[in-house]
Amino acid sequence: MLTRRRSRQMDPLEARLAAEAERLREQAGSLPPGPARDEMLRKARQAETGSQMSEWLRSPGLQPPD
Repeated sequence: MLTRRRSRQMDPLEARLAAEAERLREQAGSLPPGPARDEMLRKARQAETGSQMSEWLRSPGLQPPD
C-alpha cells in the first residue's frame, strides 16, 4: 500500500490567499491591458474573497460580512 505524503502548512490559509492575491496584482501591473491582465486581476479578487470568507467562517460569532 502506498503512503501519502503530507506536509503541514506553516501559514494560515488566510495569509496564503492574501499573499497570492498580492503577487497576482503585482504581476498584473506589469502586463499591458488585455485578457491576460484581466484574468490575473480576477484570480486576485477570488483569492481575496476566499481569504475574507475563511476569516469569517473562523470568527467566533459568525457575523455576516459588512
